[in-house]
Amino acid sequence: MLSWASAYPVVRIALRGIPPVPLAAIRYALAALIAVAWLVLRRQPLPAARDMPRLVACAGIGISLYNILFNMGEVTVSAGAASLLIASSPLMTALIAMPVLGERLTAWGWLGSLLSLAGVGLIAGGQAGGITFGSGATLVLGAALCSATYIILLRQLLRRYDGLTCMAYILIIGAVLLLPWLPRACAITLRASWPCVWAVVELGVFPAAIGYGAWTFVIGQMGAARGSALLYTLPPVTMVLAFLLTGEIPGLRTLCGGAVVMAGVLVMNTWGHPARRATTPTKN
Repeated sequence: MLSWASAYPVVRIALRGIPPVPLAAIRYALAALIAVAWLVLRRQPLPAARDMPRLVACAGIGISLYNILFNMGEVTVSAGAASLLIASSPLMTALIAMPVLGERLTAWGWLGSLLSLAGVGLIAGGQAGGITFGSGATLVLGAALCSATYIILLRQLLRRYDGLTCMAYILIIGAVLLLPWLPRACAITLRASWPCVWAVVELGVFPAAIGYGAWTFVIGQMGAARGSALLYTLPPVTMVLAFLLTGEIPGLRTLCGGAVVMAGVLVMNTWGHPARRATTPTKN
């Protein structure tokens, strides 16, 4: 969790010397090298041809497009606000799952959704450009939508591959899709300051490669529901790290909006699904 939380302020540091899209390209080139080494050491076979379209979709949406939108958004959106906006992705996942997977929400689920949307509006309205099309906040929300879509697409793959193997394939394909920007990224990084170079290495090794591996391990040990609860710790940890690394201090509007978003997501995930309510123990 700490490695993922650190990504938000470290991206801000890297963006001081490297443009958003080249930053995504070189970050995931490093992560892909680690993924390739892991697959070779484990002697994992190539993925089945029938799974390649879904793997490419997961990598294109969840890695390439997500990071392009997120990096572009963080040019103007603070690290703390970005983490709170990304925290709305469970809400988006639930809303996408309704028409795609036939899942339903209870009245509590809809209430949680409305709370989260109100909180997103508070946060986004306080950022540069507000919630106008193409503003930093809307780009970060676009990244959150990519994350939600990625989770839906990933479910089918995890029925046939273990989590670490699946993540390795996706990291490699995501890096390949970003290859057109890699030469420029390398040229810029060679001339960049040491803090920018350190930020690129940190982003490629820890949040991208090790972070994904650690997350899949946690899900395997704790289950998706309990493991997902750890994501609620990301925004507060991110804000502390952002203050220590970049001196960012979130405004009152961002903090209030974040509290509303987190409350809405908590309500939706706890009481918003009929199956979960049916299995909730009651006191006699």
